[in-house]
Parts: sequence; C-alpha cells; structure tokens
Amino acid sequence: MSEKKSLETRIREQAVAWTDELSVQSDAIVSKTLIEQKTGTITVFAFDKGQALSEHSAPFDAFVHILSGQMTVTLSGQPVHVREGQSLIMPAGVPHALYADESARMLLVMIRS
Repeated sequence: MSEKKSLETRIREQAVAWTDELSVQSDAIVSKTLIEQKTGTITVFAFDKGQALSEHSAPFDAFVHILSGQMTVTLSGQPVHVREGQSLIMPAGVPHALYADESARMLLVMIRS
C-alpha cells in the first residue's frame, strides 16, 4: 500500500491499530486528526507521562477512549481515573482537564450535532 494515502483513506479501506498511528514523544502531547466534518471530529492523541491539557470546556459532547496507558480526567473538579480500554463522555459545557498518569494514547470523538 502506498505510504502517501491519508489515514482517513486507509481507515476506509482496512482496519487500523490506533496505537501504531501515533507515537508518544518525550515531554509532549501530539495529535492527529483522522476525520474532520461539520458534524464532528475524530482525533487520536499521544501524551507523554505528566503531560496535561488544562481545564477548559467545549460546546459539544466529547467521547474519550483510552487506547493505552492511564489518564486522569477531571470533570467539574472531580477526578476520574481512566485506563486502557475504558471510555468516558465529557458533557458539553462541563469544565474538564486531562492528565497523563503514564504515557498514554487517547481517541477523542467530538459530536457537534
């Protein structure tokens, strides 16, 4: 298969192992948007241990699925520990923050409508 095919094209043609698509980088958070439509987005993230997204809110529900590792998701000030294979919904308008307890990869699905 051609290396030049976009990830979106490849996931329409074959199964993809998300953990193979994005590497954890030292002292960083990296992301790759897989699908971006007016109705929503799908993005995969890789967090090095100790990396965090500060508290913020979004106008849409967001579905988080931990692909590897463990993260603490704080919703309205309450920490929720989410580990590999587990999912969580961050409701629209609710303040949330994310912290990588260990190196982790996460799939984020934002539903805009």
